[in-house]
Amino acid sequence: MIQIFAYVIIGLVVLGLLNVIVSTYNRLVMLKNNVDKSFVNIDVLLKQRADEIPNLIKVVKESMRFEESMLTKLTELRTNFLNANSAEEKVELSNQMQNQLKSIFAVAENYPDIKTNQNFQLLQGRVSQIEDAIADRREFYNESVTMYNIGIAEFPNLLLAKPMMYGKKQLLQISEQEKTYDGVVF
Repeated sequence: MIQIFAYVIIGLVVLGLLNVIVSTYNRLVMLKNNVDKSFVNIDVLLKQRADEIPNLIKVVKESMRFEESMLTKLTELRTNFLNANSAEEKVELSNQMQNQLKSIFAVAENYPDIKTNQNFQLLQGRVSQIEDAIADRREFYNESVTMYNIGIAEFPNLLLAKPMMYGKKQLLQISEQEKTYDGVVF
């Protein structure tokens, strides 16, 4: 009788451990898939922004020839973004493109003929709309990444996360320029 009772207890302990392992595994998979899903949602907008860059460069090039290095860098970043294979690489390049676009808009403020160019205004408006949509989706993506990063660092999750090669993911960042507010300029 005692032997049967011992087998039942050992069986329950094994089942309990198996349950913990399976639920931990399922939670990690859910967190990873949530990050992937949120990146796919934002990737569409990042691609749209990358597609607008050549048009913006054409318009700006006409008016500011000596700012060539800035435009070359933006073109290079766009090409690298379109050729990127991983979400992490796209996030990094997107952060860099965002900073470069902000620089172009800032430099354009010094050229009245660019600011009054209707094509530039339309493109700037389009890129601004895309940036607003990216900001909304960036919030969801960053929340998903944060939950994932916490999930893979928690115990006992980290015991399964390492063998599954789940590593920390990078957030989509907000540039310092986006954090500053200079008031309304007329």
